[in-house]
Amino acid sequence: MTSNNINDNFYQLLREQFPTDLSLPAVYDDAGVYSWSDLDKGSAMMANLLQGLALPKGSRIAVQVDKSVEAVMLYLATLRAGYVFLPLNTAYQSAEVAYFIDNAKPAVVVCSPATFGWVSKVAFTHGVGSVFTLSDERTGSLLDRAAHYDSQHTPVQLMPDDLAVIIYTSGTTGRSKGAMLSHHNLASNAQTLKAYWGWQPGDVLLHALPIFHVHGLFVAIHAALINGSPMIWMKKFDAQSAIAHMQRATVFMGVPTLYVRLLAQAQLNPQAVANMRLFISGSAPLLTDTFQQWHERTGHTILERYGMSETIMLTSNPYSADARHQGANQRKGGTVGFALPDVELRVVNDDGVVLANTQTGHIEVKGPSVFLGYWNMPEKTAEEFTADGFFKTGDVGVVSSQGYVTIVGRNKDLIISGGYNVYPAEIEAVINKLPGVSESAVVGIAHADFGEVGVAVVVADKGAVLDPLAVLTAIKGELANFKVPKHCVVVDELPRNAMGKVQKNILRQQYTSHVFASH
Repeated sequence: MTSNNINDNFYQLLREQFPTDLSLPAVYDDAGVYSWSDLDKGSAMMANLLQGLALPKGSRIAVQVDKSVEAVMLYLATLRAGYVFLPLNTAYQSAEVAYFIDNAKPAVVVCSPATFGWVSKVAFTHGVGSVFTLSDERTGSLLDRAAHYDSQHTPVQLMPDDLAVIIYTSGTTGRSKGAMLSHHNLASNAQTLKAYWGWQPGDVLLHALPIFHVHGLFVAIHAALINGSPMIWMKKFDAQSAIAHMQRATVFMGVPTLYVRLLAQAQLNPQAVANMRLFISGSAPLLTDTFQQWHERTGHTILERYGMSETIMLTSNPYSADARHQGANQRKGGTVGFALPDVELRVVNDDGVVLANTQTGHIEVKGPSVFLGYWNMPEKTAEEFTADGFFKTGDVGVVSSQGYVTIVGRNKDLIISGGYNVYPAEIEAVINKLPGVSESAVVGIAHADFGEVGVAVVVADKGAVLDPLAVLTAIKGELANFKVPKHCVVVDELPRNAMGKVQKNILRQQYTSHVFASH
């Protein structure tokens, strides 16, 4: 990290950007207002609690809780105490959580009071030392314990490449991988986005995203904190409430699904967003139709960008003119803009040969926000990097003559539904265990609201009769809801090529135009 700080703890950098007057509002929540002092003192008490457990250096703190300001304090506490934050999607079920705990071996698990029964059982079975609860109503054993600790805390001395976060991201094999992000990775990306997106005094972020993945936790929260900007906090997204909040906000970040739902509100018009400076979209492709409708309805042009769990943000449409690209200042629908100033991005063919602009190929990147590697997977890490240090994103794209990047597909078998990554192999493994199922294939098809939704194409055992709805019902207890396909079709056989590989491209084409009955 290029830093004048003696301490490269990312919290130290964030703390230096807090307003001089710590009594100013930092977060506007339904329950009240949190000051900057509240964030600092609350995270200090939690950091002292964690350090009081005498955990080894680099210990993981696994967190599966509902969205709350206290959960943000816990994240900041983990950073300042020098431990490693491990956020888990609140939709994950027992078997999924068991895998993450077994793989990451956290020293501490924090869950909601409602799930304590089964989470604690899983945690203690896998040797976790401490399990705390934290609700979104300012209650739980974590807060009870932290209340006894000092509200002053000096951030632990760290080096730039010390591990800060592990974000789990599945692969096409269905086995989840823990992407290791350092304090340097987080800080460099936050500083780059602050400059590139024109953050300024007086900005207010409307935070309507979950905080267990990169978009809501890093891109949104880091941007507000590193600019000393307050946040308007929505525990759950509601389109009407979001539009009302825009009277006081200046920046909004959302997945395409949120923009579709906002466009469905009659009160969305230029007057409703007159105070807004910037609308940003990411986590899934934004349909050109949504991009155009938004501009027509509001007068604002959505800024689309592109990133990954392993890299945080890589590209962005311009906020204003980008001098590196002949002063290009247009936000172009259907593109994710330019490589960020500190990112090297190239497109290569199947043999790894770098292609010229306008040629389509595999996207590879290098930069200060690119992760350290996969947790306890050195061979997988080595596979995903080139000899000259570029990370293979798994995405297929093209760079225009002007430098705009367009993502045209994925060479990894990935579905992005409502901003969440869904990996077919994981779902297929669950379906294939069901009685009467011979095999299955899960593909993504375009959807106006979610971007993509999954379709399970299932082959029955000889003589067995399968009910499509019963298949979906059966897997709901095994998988997070966002992973469950929206549709199921029973067929006689799956299309295969000469090598016996299932041709999912044919299934996608076949079911893109298929009319499904709604469930």
